Amino acid sequence: MSYMALYRKFRPDNFDDVKGQDAIVTTLRNQVKSGRMGHAYLFCGTRGTGKTSVAKILAKAVNCESPREGNPCNQCAICRAVNAGNSMNVIEIDAASNNGVENIREIVDEVKYSPTEGKYKVYIVDEVHMLSPGAFNALLKTLEEPPGYVIFILATTEVQKIPITILSRCQRYDFKRITVDCIAARLTELMEREGLLAQEKALRYIARMADGAMRDALSLLDQCIAFYPEGTLGYEEVLEVLGSVDVEVFAKLLRYISKADVNGCISLLDEVMVAGRELMQFAVDFTWYLRNLLLIKVSGEMEGIIEVSADQMALLKHESAVAEGETLLRYIRIFSELSNQMKYAAQKRILFEVALIKLCRPAMETDYNSLIDRIRLLEKRLESGDFVERKAEEPKKEKEPEPDKSAVGEPGAMAGNMQKVAEGWGEIKKKLSPLLRTALISAKPSAGGDNVLSLSFTHELDRKVVEERLEEIKGAVQAVTGETVEVRVVDDQSQKEDGRGYPDLKKIIKNIPVEYLDE
Repeated sequence: MSYMALYRKFRPDNFDDVKGQDAIVTTLRNQVKSGRMGHAYLFCGTRGTGKTSVAKILAKAVNCESPREGNPCNQCAICRAVNAGNSMNVIEIDAASNNGVENIREIVDEVKYSPTEGKYKVYIVDEVHMLSPGAFNALLKTLEEPPGYVIFILATTEVQKIPITILSRCQRYDFKRITVDCIAARLTELMEREGLLAQEKALRYIARMADGAMRDALSLLDQCIAFYPEGTLGYEEVLEVLGSVDVEVFAKLLRYISKADVNGCISLLDEVMVAGRELMQFAVDFTWYLRNLLLIKVSGEMEGIIEVSADQMALLKHESAVAEGETLLRYIRIFSELSNQMKYAAQKRILFEVALIKLCRPAMETDYNSLIDRIRLLEKRLESGDFVERKAEEPKKEKEPEPDKSAVGEPGAMAGNMQKVAEGWGEIKKKLSPLLRTALISAKPSAGGDNVLSLSFTHELDRKVVEERLEEIKGAVQAVTGETVEVRVVDDQSQKEDGRGYPDLKKIIKNIPVEYLDE
């Protein structure tokens, strides 16, 4: 006997075998047991969630000679005929290839004849949204008032394309995506029945790649078993077969992007391609990785939403702590666009490399999100002290104006230690941290009295930053001038009201480069 694919071999043949659709199964079983059957059902949902399987089980259950708690027995002649696909009472129609008015008129003509055996004649119309408008109109009257022995079961993956006149005549059941836990448990059960071994991590990865579709999971498992027929199916073998990349590679790529390391990004992409990974899948998986980081960044309690192992969750939390939410949003937008472009591109690698360069060099773009990322990079460089100071040409020396004595008081009014602070103010600022230097841009330094450096601010946020770091400023003053001074933060308005005329240190500085005054 020829080999049968796993998704066909283990297709559910009773309601108990249907996984992940408990509410729908319970409702249909109760209808079968009570005999309160509807005349038209609409099964909608994504691929591989069990719509056609449940339709066949329901067709068997309503005609079964000896049903058991709403389940078909699978032993009587009717059940065996349905399972074999040669029952006269269960008619399956593929609307994708039979979507014309003539095809529906044939069904309308056949409906007039009662079933040869059993109670009901069941029509299963798969992908019903593919019917033409004329075909829907031809079906409408029969669907509204069919004979008592006819049941229509319509199945579709795109319910929004079905006319409202059809929807209103059907009992609608929405088949939801099956969870990773449910799919992984089913795969484990089937592997035991097949007498094969597999790592739990490998089966969970297959379940996640199936994206909520049990049929897709069984097809992927079949593919992996064929690649590694002997021994234990491991996580690395699954990655090899599916052309996927481990989450650690995504973390490494994100670190390269955060450091704007184009060479590192391109080298890693080259390694991925040499390893035979599919670039399209790589882009999709990396987008999901960024999505997971963003969810954890926004709310740390995501264990029930993000389907990953405990080790991967720990890695995601670590990476999300150093990533910024706005930056992750920009990365997700770029890679979402990349995934759409790669579907129809002949040179996928070029598109991928361009996307990486966009992420590493936001200065090459001028949109709003890129500007935000450029600001982030500049702030990071300031915090690390990695910037280039301006080197202006020496200006021609001109006769400098005399200081405004009316603003600073009499020549002997300022103590010698504050004179040293004024002359060394630029060097003092150079010894401070980047954050403190930035906050001092809006500061007005003045001699608040003997041995007192007074700082007033026009921006409240800058004032708070400096207040928390007064000791750092005192240390820098002592390192440059050798003097110990007291540093105070005063309110600009209160200083004006004081009326003492404290001298502004910036107005008597003569030997400090211009860029240090308002740095």
